[in-house]
Amino acid sequence: MQSSAFLTFLSGAGLFEYLGLHFAISLVVSAAGFYRIYYFVSLGYAFSIALMALVTPWLFRSTLDLWTALQCTGLLAYGMRLGSFLIRRERSPAYQKEMVEVIKRGEHIKGFVKLMIWLSVALLYVLMFSPALFALLHHRDVPGSSPLVSQFSGLFIMACGLFIESWADHQKSAYKAQRPDRFCDVGLYRVVRCPNYLGEVIFWVGAWTAGISAYTHVLHWGMSLTGLVCIVLVMLGSTRRLEMKQDERYGSNPEYQRYTRSVPVLFPFVPVYSFKNLKVYLG
Repeated sequence: MQSSAFLTFLSGAGLFEYLGLHFAISLVVSAAGFYRIYYFVSLGYAFSIALMALVTPWLFRSTLDLWTALQCTGLLAYGMRLGSFLIRRERSPAYQKEMVEVIKRGEHIKGFVKLMIWLSVALLYVLMFSPALFALLHHRDVPGSSPLVSQFSGLFIMACGLFIESWADHQKSAYKAQRPDRFCDVGLYRVVRCPNYLGEVIFWVGAWTAGISAYTHVLHWGMSLTGLVCIVLVMLGSTRRLEMKQDERYGSNPEYQRYTRSVPVLFPFVPVYSFKNLKVYLG
């Protein structure tokens, strides 16, 4: 009875009720970070997106159209792929040393700081998912409306980003299994040094693009853009951190020095070879 009443309530709920539901989902999933701090931004990130992408279209199932279903399916695929990759990587013997370092870096984060990280990342994941929510609300509130024009281009960009990130992770994992002590410079890594992060940026640009036609209020633009800008900054910061870590590990290798001078760090065909001097406070 209570479940039925809740679903009846949601059938007529507005934006803020759904945002509250998504925030609760994200908080519950991201709480894994209280076990290991880096889970806030790894498993908590991946599975928060996946669960929102699974639950939300089901709640809108009576008004769900094909293209918005595909938009949510892309987000679900993204979250599940990333989450499964992170789990496999954590179990990989080649990653054990790095995992120990990651755990050690987070040991000093406790109490109020940990609480604020939890709340802030949960909010970020809601903002990142918001374009899909706006599209779902649009089709519910405008019965019989045609597919959103922006969804076609957005879905294509999302698919490209997901492919690039997946293929880059696969290539690096396969290479590291054979040569764990050498930097990866094969396949997509010949084009940019961080193709997995490039794929993630492209994916979220696509997710934001897919919702453009549903942004009918300044709040929609503000929330969706905040989510996009923040995840792009996170990726820039992650690229910078990875670059510095690889410099420590391979900096004395002449091959690595030639590689970093000739292959752009993140964006292909853009002659930017280092983010070390970039001031980024996310990621």
